[in-house]
Amino acid sequence: MKNTVLKVEDLHVSFKTQTGKITAVRGVNFELKKGETLAIVGESGSGKSVTAKSIMRLLPKSTTEITKGDILYGDKSLLKLSNKEITNIRGSEISMVFQDPMTSLNPTMKVGKQIMEGLLRHENMSKSQARERALEMLKLVGIPKAEMRLDNYPHQFSGGMRQRVVIALALACNPKVLIADEPTTALDVTIQAQILDLMKDLQKKTDTAIILITHDLGVVANMADRVAVMYGGKIVEQGTLDEIFYNPKHPYTLGLLQSMPKMNEDRSQPLLPIAGSPPNLATLGEGCAFAARCPHTMKVCHTFTPPETVVGNDHHTAACWLQDPRTSKAEPEEMLVIN
Repeated sequence: MKNTVLKVEDLHVSFKTQTGKITAVRGVNFELKKGETLAIVGESGSGKSVTAKSIMRLLPKSTTEITKGDILYGDKSLLKLSNKEITNIRGSEISMVFQDPMTSLNPTMKVGKQIMEGLLRHENMSKSQARERALEMLKLVGIPKAEMRLDNYPHQFSGGMRQRVVIALALACNPKVLIADEPTTALDVTIQAQILDLMKDLQKKTDTAIILITHDLGVVANMADRVAVMYGGKIVEQGTLDEIFYNPKHPYTLGLLQSMPKMNEDRSQPLLPIAGSPPNLATLGEGCAFAARCPHTMKVCHTFTPPETVVGNDHHTAACWLQDPRTSKAEPEEMLVIN
C-alpha cells in the first residue's frame, strides 16, 4: 500500500515456559504509514510490548518463538533477515524508546558518546561529525547547555532530561519508524506533557512514523492519528482516533473509555471500571478472550473466536460477534452455531 512503511501480518508469538507454551500474541495485523502515529493501547499483559519487541527482533530466541505471520518493512521481511542485517536496520531505520531511560542508557558512558555510537556505525561519520550531530540532537530535544551536557553521564540528568537524551539517541540517525514503549509512564505529568510535545514537534520535522505503546488514553488523545486496541494478545478494534473515541464498536474499547475521567462531565459521577481481570493466556481457549468480562456475552462468544468485521470505513474494524452480520440476524438459541 502506498506510503506504508511497516506492515504486521497475522503475527503469532509464543513463550516457552516450564508449564508449556503460552501464546502472547495471537494474530495481530496492522499497517503504519509514513509520518503517522499509531497508538497501541490495552491493559498490562495484552501483548503490546511483545508486538513491539517482535518488530525490533529483541525477544530472546531461547524463550520465545514467532510461530506464524510476518513483519514487512517496505519490501523486506524483518523476520527473515540475518542478525547482521537486522542490526544494521535497528537504530538506523527503526528505533525504539523504552519506558525507563536508565535501562536504555549505559551508566558508564557519557551521553554524547552513546549518541555518537550509532552515528559512527550507521552513518559513516567521522568522530568530529558525529559529535557535532550529537550536540545538534541534544539541542533539538531541548537539553540546556548542550555543549557541556554532552560530556555528562546519565546519572547527572533528571528523569525527564534522561528521556530527552534517549529520544535524541533514537532519532539521531533519522529513522523512518520510531517505536515508543510507554515513553512517559515513569515521568510526572508536567514532564510527560513536555516529552509528548517534543515527540510531536520532532515528528513534524522528520516525518517519522511512530508506534506509541501505552495504557494511557489521555496520551493517545494527544498523540495518535490511528488507534489499535489490544486485549488477550489480539487487536480487538482499530480505527482513526475519532472512530475509536467517539464511535467505539467493541465492548472492551467502550469499557476503557468509560473508565477514563472526562474534564467536561460531572465529576460527582463515578467512573465505571471493567469488571473482572485480564485472561490467563496459559489457559485461554477458543472464543472471545473478553467474553468472561463482557456485559453483552452470547453463547457464540465462548465457543468461536470472533473474526475482524469492518464496522465503518475500510480501516475501522472490530473483532466482536456483536458486529458480525451472522449473529445480528440470529435468534439467541442459534447463536452457538456459526457456519
